[in-house]
Amino acid sequence: MAEPVTRFYTRFHASPVGKIAVLTMDNGHDYKKPNTFSEGALRSLDKALDEIVREPEVRGMLLTGKPHIFAAGADLTEIPFITTYDQGYQIGKIGHTVMKRIMDLPCPTVAAINGVALGGGLEIALYCTHRTVAASVPAIGFPECFLGLIPGWGGSTLGTKLLGPERALELIIFNALSQNRLINGVKALEMGLADRLFDGAEFLDESLRFLMDLIQGTVEVERAAVSLDGAAPLIQKARAFVDSRVHGAAPAPYRALELIEGACTWDVERGFEEENRALGDLIKTRQCKASIYSFDLVNRYSKKPRGLPDARPSPVGKVGVIGAGLMASQLAQLFIHRLQVPVVMKDIRQELVDKGSAYVRGEFRKLAARGRMTEGRALYLGGLLQGTLDYEDFAECDFVIEAVFEDMSVKKQVFAEAEAHVRPDAVLATNTSSLDIAEMASALKSPERVVGFHFFNPVAVLPLVEIIRTDQTSDLTLATAFDLSRKLGKTAVMVKDSPAFLVNRILTRMLVDCLGMVDEGATFQQVDDALLELGLPMAPFELLGLVGPAVAHHVAETLHRAFGPGRFPLNANFRKVVEAGKAGFYMPGSNTRQVDPEVEALWVRSGDREFHAEEIRERVLGSLAREVDLILREKVVQGSMDVDMAMILGAGWPFFMGGITMYLDMAGVTPRVLQKVFFSF
Repeated sequence: MAEPVTRFYTRFHASPVGKIAVLTMDNGHDYKKPNTFSEGALRSLDKALDEIVREPEVRGMLLTGKPHIFAAGADLTEIPFITTYDQGYQIGKIGHTVMKRIMDLPCPTVAAINGVALGGGLEIALYCTHRTVAASVPAIGFPECFLGLIPGWGGSTLGTKLLGPERALELIIFNALSQNRLINGVKALEMGLADRLFDGAEFLDESLRFLMDLIQGTVEVERAAVSLDGAAPLIQKARAFVDSRVHGAAPAPYRALELIEGACTWDVERGFEEENRALGDLIKTRQCKASIYSFDLVNRYSKKPRGLPDARPSPVGKVGVIGAGLMASQLAQLFIHRLQVPVVMKDIRQELVDKGSAYVRGEFRKLAARGRMTEGRALYLGGLLQGTLDYEDFAECDFVIEAVFEDMSVKKQVFAEAEAHVRPDAVLATNTSSLDIAEMASALKSPERVVGFHFFNPVAVLPLVEIIRTDQTSDLTLATAFDLSRKLGKTAVMVKDSPAFLVNRILTRMLVDCLGMVDEGATFQQVDDALLELGLPMAPFELLGLVGPAVAHHVAETLHRAFGPGRFPLNANFRKVVEAGKAGFYMPGSNTRQVDPEVEALWVRSGDREFHAEEIRERVLGSLAREVDLILREKVVQGSMDVDMAMILGAGWPFFMGGITMYLDMAGVTPRVLQKVFFSF
């Protein structure tokens, strides 16, 4: 569905220093619908500038947005329909042509950034002679490289000339490829994006006074000297960073590097023309289309969880966590931080409880040290944690989650012990990564209050929660779990109670092929290098070091028991690595992926085949296509979009891959392997 058209409304203010044009961007909706720039919006801007140019004796112009929003950039809903170079080029050209009219006005112009300013929303502000920003603005930046594009309406050129190459690279490259990190109003002033920082309800009045002072010449704007020389080493460093993030699989950030480097020597007109050409090339690419699809998944589709029952969730005022290991401690810290409610964390030995409690309080101290909260706040939140050895301390908990060892008998035991002490309406949740939740709840008096609540590691980074419903899970339990995931700042996907659920099943299918090819003669590095070229966030054997071989082997065993050796064979060499207690495949701290000699010594290869990178990729992708097809036919989730959203949010797959089903379709894997596609384009 297309975004509402943003209009540019002009009014003329008779100020003490003469007539001032006030130009307001507004799409007619509240702050939940940000202003965006479509072709219609640009036509409205062109018309508004006609009015300003025709009006006699205009001394200055103030550009601002509707309450709480400046502008969020281009209307992304138009991009999927753009298929040619010429269309993309013209989008760049019309943006430059219209916005440059602001730059050509013969008077001072001020962009009063009163709210979110992203992409084209930040670019239009760069055409003004000066900028003010509200201290409360939470999000300013250039997300384009994150979305398979470049700042193509002047951002690459004007941003570099205003800030210099180092800060332009920070905004356009480093921030965008660091999970689309954004800056706030205070940081915008520090970087030099804004000339003044104003606070409170008087922001627009203060911005208008600033403009009047500029008109009168009674104020001097001091900007840090910017050098456009010596960009080469900065570009080289940024290119290495881009390589580490996208591994050559996404063209946009590399094109942005060229534009930033060029802007150091080109004039504005040449810079704008190069931006037009870059948009023409990029906007039709698979990576761009996939990125826009991913953006829609995360920002629209995920907000309406499929399978959410029509039941009123129960409030959660106190949480119990069974276990005090690393995962349990991460969960305790998350619940306290997001919900600000008391949390009771239990384990079987006091030293384990003490270690887990120290971790939680240490995380709050780290946040305070980074300026994310006050020391007093950190102490308060740390004080909400209670460590215990006794289930009786769970008596008042509304939600209890277990995160103990992945063993069915252990999990059934802790659930039975907890049920004897918690209130009859308390939810019992499990963070199991693969086990049968219905079996886990089978001996309980109230199995209807058991639900899977599966987080991904690291808990603070990955935003997905798999919510697993058994045949007996009640609507009330499910509604409470979905509501809680939202309050925790997580995105929930409903998953069928099936072996390894969704994300772990897909990743384990990939692992099976990776292990098998090493058995046949490939090296660990060959497999990792070949798959990194797809753009994966982390190579498979590096990922195993993060997850832990023991955990991954346990998931593989679950899937082996469920689906047999044909689809999920157990790897004898991998078992030896686990039994040896190895924490990973590579030497710790090795930037060159040097295989641990002990792992290499344990591995007995069955062949000496030579593998080419393309063969490795084809084998893995073919298996993934078949497994995802089975997942969808088994109705583990409701559709392809759920699979893609889960891989993006739970496995960190980049936007430019479009999750997995869209990637497999667009790369031609599903037509080749399944003689069909997951999506009808």
